[in-house]
Amino acid sequence: MLKQSILAVAISTLMLTGCQSTSQSTNSKNFESTTPTSIVQTPLDFGGENITLEQAMADPDWLGRQPESALWGADSNSIVFKQKREGSVVRDLYKVTLSDNMVSSIPLSKLHTVVNRDAISSPDGQFQVYTFEGNIFTKNGITAEVRQLTFGSENVRIDQFLSNGLLAYSKGTSFFTLDVNTGISKELVNLHLVDAPKGVQEPQTLLSKNQLRLIKYIQVQHKNAKDREAYKNEVAAQNDFQFKNDFYLGKGKELVAVSLSPSGKALVVAFKDKKAERSEHDIMPHYVNSDGNIHPKAVRQRVAESTPQNTDFMFIDLEAGEQKSIDLSSMPGFDEDVLAAVKAENAKAKGEKYESKKAPRSINLIEDWAWREGVIQWSSDGSKVAMMLEAWDNKDRWLVTLNADGKSVTTQHRLHDDAWVNYNFNQFGWLHNSSTLYYLSEETGYSQLYLKPVNSKAKRLTDGKFEVSDLTVTKDDQYIYFKSNQKHPGIYEVYRVNTVTGDVNQLTDLNGMTDYKLSPDEQNLLLTHSTIMLPTELYVTSAKGGDKVKRLTYTVSDDFLNKKLIAPKIVAVKSSHTDAPIYAKVYYPADYKEGESGKTRKAVIFNHGAGYLQNSHFGWSGYFREFMFHSLLAQEGYVVMDMDYRASKGYGRDWRTAIYRQMGTPEIQDLADGVTWMAENANVNVNSVGTYGGSYGGFMTFMALFTQPDLFQAGAALRPVADWNYYNHGYTSNILNLPDVDPIAYERSSPIFHAEGLKKPLLINAPMVDDNVFFQGVVRLVQRLIELEKTDFETAIFPVEPHGFVQPSSWLDEYRRIHKLFEENLK
Repeated sequence: MLKQSILAVAISTLMLTGCQSTSQSTNSKNFESTTPTSIVQTPLDFGGENITLEQAMADPDWLGRQPESALWGADSNSIVFKQKREGSVVRDLYKVTLSDNMVSSIPLSKLHTVVNRDAISSPDGQFQVYTFEGNIFTKNGITAEVRQLTFGSENVRIDQFLSNGLLAYSKGTSFFTLDVNTGISKELVNLHLVDAPKGVQEPQTLLSKNQLRLIKYIQVQHKNAKDREAYKNEVAAQNDFQFKNDFYLGKGKELVAVSLSPSGKALVVAFKDKKAERSEHDIMPHYVNSDGNIHPKAVRQRVAESTPQNTDFMFIDLEAGEQKSIDLSSMPGFDEDVLAAVKAENAKAKGEKYESKKAPRSINLIEDWAWREGVIQWSSDGSKVAMMLEAWDNKDRWLVTLNADGKSVTTQHRLHDDAWVNYNFNQFGWLHNSSTLYYLSEETGYSQLYLKPVNSKAKRLTDGKFEVSDLTVTKDDQYIYFKSNQKHPGIYEVYRVNTVTGDVNQLTDLNGMTDYKLSPDEQNLLLTHSTIMLPTELYVTSAKGGDKVKRLTYTVSDDFLNKKLIAPKIVAVKSSHTDAPIYAKVYYPADYKEGESGKTRKAVIFNHGAGYLQNSHFGWSGYFREFMFHSLLAQEGYVVMDMDYRASKGYGRDWRTAIYRQMGTPEIQDLADGVTWMAENANVNVNSVGTYGGSYGGFMTFMALFTQPDLFQAGAALRPVADWNYYNHGYTSNILNLPDVDPIAYERSSPIFHAEGLKKPLLINAPMVDDNVFFQGVVRLVQRLIELEKTDFETAIFPVEPHGFVQPSSWLDEYRRIHKLFEENLK
C-alpha cells in the first residue's frame, strides 16, 4: 500500500505499467496521429469501500496532499516542492535529495535558502540568484552557501545576468546592476511616467509677458531660474557622465513591459495610456461579513464596456541617451479591416450598409495564458531583439524583430486566423548561439514547432495532428524538449527534437498526463505525472530517455485508495457534424454487462468548464469531486459521459474555433451525438438522460435545455454564464468579437435570449460572491424566466462562495441537489 506521509518514505525506483521510457527516433515530418480505437482501456477499478456523497465533497485533504510547484536546485541533485499543510491553507516546503534518496522538510528559518520560480542561474552555472521577501539572495550550487545581496522594504525583481557578469534587477520604474561578488549596486536607468521637463520657459500669454515686463520680483525669479539651469547644464557638459539615465514616457502613461539588453546598453519599453479598467458600477455586494455589514467588492469590467487600447513601443539607447518610438506600420495587415464581413452582416441586419476602410489597428504585446517568458526577447549576444504582438481584434499575431535603426521592425512571422488567435501556443525565443528564432504556431491546424533564422525561411520541426507545447532549448541548441499528445489526444508525454536533423525522440511512455522540467545540468527530467485514477506525484528520469522512471513522492492516502471508484473508459464518439470523433470518458454502471439490451439505462452527461479545456484525458482531473460523483452515479446504475465537445483543448485549431460567433451550437450538437452513442453502445434510454456542468458547462446546460428542449429530461447549471455581454473581454471577445461590433453573435450565443425554450426541469446553482461569472447574470435570467411564466426551474444560492466553491458544506449541498434532480426526473 502506498504511504500517506512523504516524510517517512525513501525514494524508490518504480516501473509503472507502461512506464518504461522509450527512445523512438522518428523524423517528425512522417508523424501522423494514429486512428484511435473506439474504446481505449483505462486502469482497473480498485478499492472495496463505496464512495459516499459526503466523502466525495469533503475537504480534499483526505485524498492526500499532492506535491506542488516542484523545482530543480542549482546542483541538479535536489528538488524542492510545496505541500499543503493538513487542515490549513499554508504550504510547507520539502526537499528531495536524489543522491541519498531522502525527502525532508525545510524549516521556516531556512526558507530564505530555497530557490523559487524567479530564480536564474549565473553564466557559469555555479550559483542561482532569486528573491525572498522582496530581496535578492544568491545560492552556491556546490557549497550551498547563501548570501543576501539587497536589504530593503521595497520589492525588487531580478531580470538577467548581463554579458559583463553583472546582475540586472529593477525596483519600481528604476533599473539597476548588481555585482554579486562585491554587492555593489548602481542605477542603470530611471523611467519616468511624466512629460519630460522643459526647463525655464519664456512667458507665452499676454498676462505672463506683462508680469515679467512690469514686476521686478518676477524678473529676479526668472533670472535666478535661468542661472540655475545654465549652471546645471555646464556641470553636465564638463563632466564625463557615462550616459543619461533619466527617460520620460509621458504623463498619463503606464508601463506594460520593459526588457533590458544583455549588454545593459539598451532597453525596449512597452507602455500605454493609463485608464480605468473598471467603472464605479462594477461592484459585487458581499452579504456575509464579520462586521455584519454589506461589503461592495470591486470587480472586473464587462466586455460590453470594453474599448480598444493600443500599446506604444520605444527603443532607448542608454549610451547615446536617446529614445526612439518604434513604428509598426510595416507589419502585414497593420491597417487591414479584418472584421469587414462581420460588420457588413451586422449592418445589413439593421438595414444599413457598411463600407470598409483601412485604418491602423490597435496593437499590443501578446498575452499568453500558459507560459512565463517575456514577450520581448533579446538574442544572447544582445544584437537582436524580438517581440510577439497581437491585434486587439484577436485576428493576428506577429513575431517581429527590431531593425538596426531602433525605429522600425521586420516581420518574421504573421499568424492570421479568421476566428481568433489562440491565447495558448505562443511561446518563442532565440536559440542561444545563433540569430535563429524558435516559435509555436497553429498555422497547420495544430500547434507545431518552427525554427526561423532572421534572414531566411522558417523550418517546421514537428508535423502532425497533435499539439506541441512547453519548450526548453538546451544550452548547445542541439535539442528542444517539448510536451505533446502524439500517441493519443488524451495522453501527454515528453519528447525532444534535434534542431539539425529534425529527428524526434519520445522520452517518456507513462500513458497519462506528464509535465517536465529539465535539470540545470541537462542530464535529468523532473516529471509531474498523473493517471485517471491516481493524482499527481513526482518522478525523475534521464533526459536522454531509455532509463527507468524513479518515483520521488508517495502522497496519495490509504483512505482514498480504499475507495471503490469506477475507472472511466475513453471512447471516440462518432460525430454527425465533423469527420473527427468526439472523445469522451464513459463511466459504466457497476453491474453493466457488455451487450445488454432493452434500452433500460438512465444516463447523465457532464459538461466541463472553461470551454477551452480538456477533460477526457488519461491524467488526474481537476474535476476530482465530479470524478467521484460520477463513480457514485455509476454504482447506482447510471451511465455517465464526460465529453470533450467542440471548443475543447487538445484537438487542434478547427476543434477550438468551431464555436466562433455561435457559442452553444456545436457543443450541444456534440452532446446530442453523445446521447445517440450511449443509446447504441451502453443500453441507455434516450428519454432518461440528464446533463449538468459548471461555468462554461453551466452555460451549456442552459443552451441545451433552451435550444434543444427534448434532448435532456433535466439539467443543472452551476455558476453559469447567462449573457456573454456581461463576461470579460479577454476571453469573450476572442470568440464573439465585441458586442458593439457583432451583436448578432452575442444574441445567438447568450442563453438569456433563448430562455423561452425551457420545457424540462432546470436547477440553477449560483454562488453570490463570484467575481468571475457574476451573480447578476443568474438574477437577470431568473427574472426573465419569471416573466416568461416558466415553472420548471428552481434556484439555489450560495452566499459565501466564489466561482470555485471552497466550503465542503456548499459542495455537499450543491451535489445533493443535483443528485436529487436526476433521481426525481430520470426514470
